[in-house]
Order: sequence, then C-alpha cells, then structure tokens
Amino acid sequence: MILELAILNIIPGMEDAFLKAFSVAQGIISKMAGYISHQLKRCVEHTSRFILLVEWEKLTDHTEGFRGSKEYQEWKGMLHHFYDPFPTVEHYEEA
Repeated sequence: MILELAILNIIPGMEDAFLKAFSVAQGIISKMAGYISHQLKRCVEHTSRFILLVEWEKLTDHTEGFRGSKEYQEWKGMLHHFYDPFPTVEHYEEA
C-alpha cells in the first residue's frame, strides 16, 4: 500500500468553493483502479491549508493510472484553479 500526501494551499477566500468542488471530485478518484481510500483534513492554524491523504494499492496506480487518465483531466479542471502554489505531493510506504 502507498500513501499519497498532498499539501493543498487554497487561495484565501475560496475555501468553501474548493470544499464544494472537492465533494464532487472525490467521486472521480474513488472509482480509479488501485484506489483504496482518502481523507481530506483542514489545518486548524492556517484555514486555507488542507492535506489530502490517498491510499493506493501501488505507486503506479496514482502516477500512471490516475494521472494518465481522462478522469484526471476532469479532476484537474475541477480543483487545480484553487491552488496557490501548486501542491507538493509525496508518496509513503510502510517503514
């Protein structure tokens, strides 16, 4: 299992619109091959910052399968305009 961690800095004032768009977009990612689960968490100290945690069966399910799909283009269109700067994304495995 691979854990994707993305730090999402949302343009201040657009947090509610982002959350509304994400509520729809999560239906896209949850149907992808290799997807296991996800969580979106909001920072208490910086309310325009979120982390997205996505569990994938393997790294390529995210980096090739999802990112190379037409569904990713839809996800991108729904969410990417909220980010400033573009998110840092890293992948983790059990130690």
